Amino acid sequence: MIVERIKKDASKRIEDWAAEQGLGAPPAPSFAPPPAHVAADLSVPWPLGAAKLLKRKPLEIAGELSGALGGVPGIEKAEPAPPGFVNLRLSQDALVENLKAIVAEPGGYGAGLAGPPRKILIEYVSANPTGPLHLASGRAATLGDSLVRILRRLGHTMWAEYYVNDAGGRAEKLGLSLRARFENQPVPEDGYHGDYLKDIAAQLPEDARTWTPEQFGRHAMKVLLETHKADMAAFGVTFDRWFLESELYASKAVEQTLEVLRGRGMVYDKEGAVWLGTQAVEGADDDKDRVLVKSTGAPTYFLPDIAYHKNKFDRGFTELIDIWGADHHGYVPRMKAAVAALGKEAKSFHAIVHQLVHLFRGNEAVKMSKRAGEFVTLREVVEEVGRDACRFFFALRTANSHMNFDLELAKKQSSENPVYYVQYVHARICSIFREAEKALGAGLGERASLANADGARLSTPEERALLMKLAWFPAALQTCEAELSPHPLGNYLLELAGLYHPFYEKCRVLEPKDPDTTLARLALCAGVRDVIAQGLSVLGVSAPEKM
Repeated sequence: MIVERIKKDASKRIEDWAAEQGLGAPPAPSFAPPPAHVAADLSVPWPLGAAKLLKRKPLEIAGELSGALGGVPGIEKAEPAPPGFVNLRLSQDALVENLKAIVAEPGGYGAGLAGPPRKILIEYVSANPTGPLHLASGRAATLGDSLVRILRRLGHTMWAEYYVNDAGGRAEKLGLSLRARFENQPVPEDGYHGDYLKDIAAQLPEDARTWTPEQFGRHAMKVLLETHKADMAAFGVTFDRWFLESELYASKAVEQTLEVLRGRGMVYDKEGAVWLGTQAVEGADDDKDRVLVKSTGAPTYFLPDIAYHKNKFDRGFTELIDIWGADHHGYVPRMKAAVAALGKEAKSFHAIVHQLVHLFRGNEAVKMSKRAGEFVTLREVVEEVGRDACRFFFALRTANSHMNFDLELAKKQSSENPVYYVQYVHARICSIFREAEKALGAGLGERASLANADGARLSTPEERALLMKLAWFPAALQTCEAELSPHPLGNYLLELAGLYHPFYEKCRVLEPKDPDTTLARLALCAGVRDVIAQGLSVLGVSAPEKM
């Protein structure tokens, strides 16, 4: 992981240089790829931030710092650039060393880069068990599952959880709706109108006529929850636990949480109700106090939610991440306030709110499902376009952006389709290795053979561009962690695939008369193949060997 090593060594050199200049606590240096028109591999803007402290011109500082950085192992050249950057070019040997490390152990590349490892619980999807999972649930599932995989690869202890809201008045409302379907009566106006309840009603036993509305509701929830589990399994998502809200009530955790808050002086009684004083909670940003228990004595949805988050902390998790739909935006500040009211740092809780998904078929909007009612189910979309397309499309967008999902584009087998574009490069490289084995003999593609490749043969601009892009894979994972989003990795894979095409067109891989060049280019192809496979795996997408 050459970029990480050079960042570390260069940072130490900058700190030493700053100490020589009398800066006791210099600003931390940052490193980034320079703009495309700059002939460099890394750009260091540190002189711009240090200029005021040193009372010197940024470009002058950059000139002196370039001399100090030029001796860092792996840096071939360090040059100052206006208005105050130091541009670094990495050595060929360092890039080749990085390539060989990838090929030797693809699964370890980009692993264990986290700072102090943290124990993190991510809760996501958590759809009410009152209907099928809709397409937005697929977006939440992609966000959550990809983050679990990325953060686990970086070295954190991860736990994935699905919270099932099976308490409250939902069961009775669902039960009344199912009973109406069973008895061929109109569904209550405020009930659940999707045709999926007809399917459940058709499977009910004859003695269901004696059931109460709550029994109907519990049965429907059980059936629907099983469909949620099946849909998530088909989507490649595994949860460590499906946590039932009813468990909180059964264990008296809801009442106990209220007493904990009362003991901390965080609640008060007013007008017969119990309130959480969220406005007075340090570190919170809620705009008003919130009711926890109504004047009727029934808890609001907020109290069991607080009890659930307390339960997470009680299980030893130090950081909580919740992924919610767009309609929960206003819930973020009150939950932060609740976490702080429990005595935890507000920053230990993160909420990711993902925006809506609009479904299209070409230019035509797809508005609803025939079976589910007002929304399109995740199962319908996966059955039409496949899991890979769904997950990769979702992984390319930040959670806070609205998304248009084009069914026709997702099915195209062309470079217009981003998932096909990336997978095709992987499949093409696999076919090159099959050809190499036929033409040049078995064993040429083995990792031990590739480790002996002469990296000096990789001298064209196209080859160097690939070497450098491969070096940025660990940084892409770290950016995903920093932004709590898989989209930097999805876009990185698109860029890597884009760089492979000009290499393939201009650099013949199999040169029977030049075995040294052949072996070097096979090693480069193997690095691209392995990083694409690893990246797609982290996103829950397959890497086919044939297409």
